Amino acid sequence: MRRADIEALQLQKLKKMVDYCYNNIPFYHERLQAAGVTGDKIKTLSDIQYIPFTTKDDIRDNYPFGMMACPMKDVVRIHASSGTTGKPTVGVYTQKDIDTWAELIARIGAASGVTNEDIIQISFGYGLFTGALGLHYGLERLGATVIPASSGNTQKQLMMFRDFGVTGW
Repeated sequence: MRRADIEALQLQKLKKMVDYCYNNIPFYHERLQAAGVTGDKIKTLSDIQYIPFTTKDDIRDNYPFGMMACPMKDVVRIHASSGTTGKPTVGVYTQKDIDTWAELIARIGAASGVTNEDIIQISFGYGLFTGALGLHYGLERLGATVIPASSGNTQKQLMMFRDFGVTGW
């Protein structure tokens, strides 16, 4: 795409996202209203500077579901941080979110040379942490063989790495 076309698309998507948040998430409605920002007031990409920042404390303060933009019936997965500094930060995902996430990870994998001939050992946690599952689904989308080893047990990890012919981790 030409640079002007990219920027026009970015502006269109920015306006749409601001309006979506304004209309669907009470937290953002209040925050954007206080800042005087709506999609129709955004005229250029540089107007992004007028959108208020969201902090990790904002996410914690709206625990567990105050930042959701969809009804719970559309949620297929919930992830959360460990919450070691207070309330956990919660992420909710629709099926579209999961599919998009897998597609993006597949693109990253493809760009780094992963193919359907690779055997990938994922050696970080599969709990509430989001990373392992996103990586898992994206690599499977590429056709790679995935070993969901999770974390810990170093000797077993090394044994699987050798015995299963792992080509990436």
